[in-house]
Amino acid sequence: MLPRSAGATGFTDIGQDLKPRDAAEITLHGYLRTRFEALGNLDLDRGLTPSGDPLFPVSRSDPKAQWLTYADMRLRTDLAVYAPGAAVAVKARIDTLDNFPLGGSADGIPSASTTQRTPGDAIRVKRAYGEVLTPFGVVVAGRTGSHWGLGILTNSGDCLDCDSGDAADRIALISPLLGHILAVAYDFSATGPFQSRGPSGRAVAIEPSTNVRSVTAAILNWRDDVARERRRGAGKATFEYGAYGAVRSQKDDLSAAYLPTTQPLPLAPSQVMNRGYQAYAVDGWARLTFPFLRIEAEAAYLSATVDQPSLIPGVLLHDKATSNQIGAAIESEAAPKDNSFGAGLDVGYASGDPAPGFGVSPKPGGRPPQTGDLEGAQAIPPFDNKVDNFRFHPDYRIDRILFREIIGTVTDATYLRPHARVRIAKIGNHGELTGAVAGVASWAVYAQSTPGQRRPLGIEVDPTLSYGHREGFAVALEHAVLFPLSGLDNPVQRLDAKPAQLLRLRMAFLF
Repeated sequence: MLPRSAGATGFTDIGQDLKPRDAAEITLHGYLRTRFEALGNLDLDRGLTPSGDPLFPVSRSDPKAQWLTYADMRLRTDLAVYAPGAAVAVKARIDTLDNFPLGGSADGIPSASTTQRTPGDAIRVKRAYGEVLTPFGVVVAGRTGSHWGLGILTNSGDCLDCDSGDAADRIALISPLLGHILAVAYDFSATGPFQSRGPSGRAVAIEPSTNVRSVTAAILNWRDDVARERRRGAGKATFEYGAYGAVRSQKDDLSAAYLPTTQPLPLAPSQVMNRGYQAYAVDGWARLTFPFLRIEAEAAYLSATVDQPSLIPGVLLHDKATSNQIGAAIESEAAPKDNSFGAGLDVGYASGDPAPGFGVSPKPGGRPPQTGDLEGAQAIPPFDNKVDNFRFHPDYRIDRILFREIIGTVTDATYLRPHARVRIAKIGNHGELTGAVAGVASWAVYAQSTPGQRRPLGIEVDPTLSYGHREGFAVALEHAVLFPLSGLDNPVQRLDAKPAQLLRLRMAFLF
């Protein structure tokens, strides 16, 4: 398992490691991860979408080629510095060569290169924040991790195979009360544009009315892993739960600061336009742990209104844009106390939108999607002013091909995921070989969103063989086969989608 991270990822983590110390103390944890992948026919051999794009990138020299390969790495370092006493800690997460492709910085002409050069963004500081214990609770300030529940809405990206992860520029108070954890957080969600103050090198936000701010209040009944396993070993059930509500707002907007343009535009008062953005989020989480069974669930509802959805200054629209989104996931696993094997069923739902495409990552100012496209904006004012598709966080993984690689995440879909695992052998005193398999069946909520204009999406089988060593090494060989269904066909060209495969070897060196 990954050693305890120095980066807080949720309200339950903050302040948990503040304890009396006679002198200053520094701890360091992290890992080096390498991944090697072979991707087979992820465009499904079903031709192009109406916008002229394949479902997945293809070879430029031979678009009919079946296999692409890729390898990358990441060095993650979580640093914690504790002051003498039991009240203050400063922590940081630093990623080096984060998801950087191996061979991606060859020096000079590729065929003649003899070395790799360090890229300019080789080091990324993901988190940096401080914690202090006060009579009212723990106060945290800075850029912290953000995680809640299963991670379908906000996810820290802490897993060994995660790619992104959320961070919040936040000040928060976390306090225990009557066996619960109460938390209140204020987030600097977006600030800018900025202008230099002069020789000091600092900047100032020149339009305060465009700032985006968020406020969150949460309550949890939660136990740590040690307490939960102790109760499980004693034959006791453990019920944990939590809920939070959040509100986010923005008065005005300066879209010229972020919309793509051929030439940089000078920012002028006439470009500031009323936005009137107001959004609300409610999320509930629960986990029930029996001696031989775990059931965990999370459900979220998001609502938003935008008084003026136009992105072009001077071009105003009469109708508001609205959004109502629902997402839910349930995980379950039955296993004996020694965890030698386990099996369960996971289910999930992400609300959809009838606009063409799944709307995972629409680009501001991009062209409207056509019927049969895989991607595209779900709101096209003034004709369509709704965005109702809930998007699972991309680091909440249920499969390896369809949602992770082709669509991008779970949205506008329902899925069933039976899974099983077994400990094949113990190797020495510290090693363990494990086999696992999962199957995923999925359907779109709206047939209009899919390339094939049908709801059935696919059936995927994901087997895994993994080895873990307690002293800090893990390796996994992963395979996946996707059998696409009618929702991924190409009815215009009368082409059926063909199966896809993926092979991945992942190694992690932990410290």
